Amino acid sequence: ARVLLEAFVTITLSFVVFTFGSLLVAIQVASAQLTPRLIATTLLRDRVVKYTVGLFIFTLMFALSAQNLMENRVNQLVMLLATLLGVFSLAAFFYLIDYASRLLRPISLLAHVGAAGIAVTESVYPEIGHGTEIEEGGIIDLGAPGRVIRHQGASAIVVAADLEALRGQAERSKGIIEFVPQIGDFVAIDDPLFNLYGGACSVDARKLSSSVAFGSERVMDQDPTFAFRIVVDVALKALSPAINDPTTAVLAMDQLHRLLRGVGRRHLRTDELLDQSGKIRVIFRTPNWDDFVYLVFSEIRSCGSNNLQVVRRMRAMI
Repeated sequence: ARVLLEAFVTITLSFVVFTFGSLLVAIQVASAQLTPRLIATTLLRDRVVKYTVGLFIFTLMFALSAQNLMENRVNQLVMLLATLLGVFSLAAFFYLIDYASRLLRPISLLAHVGAAGIAVTESVYPEIGHGTEIEEGGIIDLGAPGRVIRHQGASAIVVAADLEALRGQAERSKGIIEFVPQIGDFVAIDDPLFNLYGGACSVDARKLSSSVAFGSERVMDQDPTFAFRIVVDVALKALSPAINDPTTAVLAMDQLHRLLRGVGRRHLRTDELLDQSGKIRVIFRTPNWDDFVYLVFSEIRSCGSNNLQVVRRMRAMI
């Protein structure tokens, strides 16, 4: 029994070392040939990788603990559980090898980012409509704000905002709150964060600031353009003279086509958020149709204009 448990410990320990080594290699390859932004959005968040590594570590710790229980007598139930965990770990290891080989393909990573981008787009723009619709009148002119709340603390990226909390603060104060940056913008110290109008000037600045989440880099939780940015970066790196892989660039453009069609099928809401009575309470700017089109086409057109594959695929996408 002790020999069998020692074998389980050795095997699972080698699985853990191999898995972490493979992850390091995958991160290095993805950073060099695709884009570093795929690491946080795809590789480190993949459930299969996390659950498999968790199974290996649990099996390792269980086998080590079981060894301490086998000094005087053999516990049949513990041995049965250790054996089952060892078998499951072996099966999971072979599955992980096949899964990782398919995950690291450019088309798999790009498809994963495309699916995540469509999900974010549907959450930010929940209404079905046409992305090219133009609202008449635009944003109303509110004049000079009565009060400006500036960002305090370290400079960071705006990653999310609690719109319902902002709307509730504006309704209770009977004023208008304008959120100055967009999600994904970099905000430096003392940059304007909120413009307050009317009764909203009396709102506590700390309550407003607490409704905004900051981070060191962009995330896709409320940023519909970040998925576009990742795929565009993959296409640009593939078109660089050092790599010169136009086929990967075309695969990236396929996902951009998919993302752009997804945006075009949504109603890109106006920047004003209203209360139940129809009064403007929050001004929260989101990307419009022109922003998405410019992001998709401008940089790839500049870098790939001399490549026949890219030009042909871009014309087909248009």
